[in-house]
Amino acid sequence: MDEPMDSGMTSQVVRSQQEGVKLLNQLMEVAQPERVFAAPISEGGYTLINTSEVMTGMGFGFGMGQGETRPGEGQVTEAGETAEEEKGVGGGGGGGGYAMARPVAVISVGPAGVEVIPVADRTKLGIAMLTTLGTMLFMLGRMRRGA
Repeated sequence: MDEPMDSGMTSQVVRSQQEGVKLLNQLMEVAQPERVFAAPISEGGYTLINTSEVMTGMGFGFGMGQGETRPGEGQVTEAGETAEEEKGVGGGGGGGGYAMARPVAVISVGPAGVEVIPVADRTKLGIAMLTTLGTMLFMLGRMRRGA
């Protein structure tokens, strides 16, 4: 079952190995060359090819443990008696993955030759500008205090 999350992503519970393999295959479909280079579009003597940056990532982990309580180790029950030997075994696992793509450039093939036109990501440029400005103001403040 897919469950929407606040960030626009979905969460899916995998109940069997087959479901896990199916989910992994869906994730890996994103990282195919067709996803990086779009189908060429030709018009008026020019051919345009959109190029994208495609990123995928995944991770998983499993764990298992066992424990026991022996008499005389300071374990006392609610009735005030010394706890008897107890044994327990447990385990679990989990994993996750993501896939993301964004356009990075357009390749233009025309009568004058081949040209690569970058696609500017305004959000990243804005964040970089604000980070640089903040760092400069922080350093200016430190320099003034030190003088």
